[in-house]
Amino acid sequence: MTESKTVEFNRRVPVRHDVDVFVAGGGPAGVAAAVAAARQGASVFLAEGEISLGGTGTSGGVAMFCVFTDGVNFVADGVGRMIYDRVFECGGASPASHRGDRSVFFKPEVLKRVYDELLADEGVSYALATHVIGLQAEDGRVSHVVCSGKSGLYAVRAGTYVDATGDGDLCVWAGARYEKGDAHGLMQPGTYVSLWSGVDWERAEAEGFGVWKQDGRLKDAIADGALSVPDPSMPGILPTSSQSGHGVIGHLFGVDGTDERSLTEAAIHGRKTIGEYESYYKTYLKGYENLELIAMAARLGIRETRRITGDYVLTEDDYWNRATFDDEIGRYCYGIDMHARTLEEAATASESFDNSWLPKGESYGIPYRTLTPAGLQNVLVAGRCISVDQKVLASVRVMPGCFITGQAAGVAAAMTAEEKTDIRGIDVKELRTRLADFGAYLPNVT
Repeated sequence: MTESKTVEFNRRVPVRHDVDVFVAGGGPAGVAAAVAAARQGASVFLAEGEISLGGTGTSGGVAMFCVFTDGVNFVADGVGRMIYDRVFECGGASPASHRGDRSVFFKPEVLKRVYDELLADEGVSYALATHVIGLQAEDGRVSHVVCSGKSGLYAVRAGTYVDATGDGDLCVWAGARYEKGDAHGLMQPGTYVSLWSGVDWERAEAEGFGVWKQDGRLKDAIADGALSVPDPSMPGILPTSSQSGHGVIGHLFGVDGTDERSLTEAAIHGRKTIGEYESYYKTYLKGYENLELIAMAARLGIRETRRITGDYVLTEDDYWNRATFDDEIGRYCYGIDMHARTLEEAATASESFDNSWLPKGESYGIPYRTLTPAGLQNVLVAGRCISVDQKVLASVRVMPGCFITGQAAGVAAAMTAEEKTDIRGIDVKELRTRLADFGAYLPNVT
């Protein structure tokens, strides 16, 4: 008798929440979507798989907000400004950051509380340690999502759903098309972030090994055989307190954030090689002689997975042309922060990563159509899995970019539920007006 390789799994589960807007994922895009939807008067329920909100910036330990401004305008305005201000007000900014900085180093443990308080202030209902594991959908319309928590399985029914998973899980399960990587499927590498103490930041800076300069002797270490993976690119340790920092060190090439087997392999590899980087800092650089590893992050830092195909795909040409759109829901400006996709690419690149920037005061528009997955009726997408090409993903994927697309998805979701229409049935002019009133940077809204 041949053993079956599949099993049928059917369950009847209770509908625990019935809301206007359901948000899958509590990272920066999900938080922004939930806050914005609640501000519009919508009832909201958010499900987050980790035990804290914030995603890569908290559980992942990436303790730096990339740019909020284009050097002139605060482009990540609205939810982004709320968070920027609260981080400084509650002592969550690193001593290395100051009000007015385009980018901000922060303390992840404080940011967790900032997000908690922000959702509480807006009356958003949410559950942590809760994974979305499936859905019911027909003809592009989702009727329920199924969540798994410690208490068991349950369903949520909503008028509109926001996919802020970072990987586009909800959209894909509902039948959306997507792209992943380049023409050969190659994606940007991940990084397993670490927490370190014992850093003499003043001496490190004086010796030329401060922030963004910690790869100064990597070539020597590679030549000496000190690193088992000869990766010449290493962003380094970010100063989050007076003597410690979070290390965004090295790359995990080939990791696929949509495959738990790949994530497992990458995590094991990251833990195995972190000791080599500790030795590098202590042996080759000044100011790190007393460096001590405190912890590894609760999750891997993943830069890229799926990009959901929407009604419009924002391209690199749009980026360089500083494109504007009639349905623009925000503008952003971060450089094309494209990390080498393979070790071979990293070894031959003139720079460790492509980080092409627009001039000061300039930005590119993000149309609403990048948030509307082709073929879906009541699902919006926000965050790093919106409808863009790989180069624009490398710009918009960072936290302030996620605040922009998240808040737009939240306002649009609330309007969709309020008007009992689909995601294409709302008045985009009204959406832009509401976003501008909310604080979004939309210079062409009158």
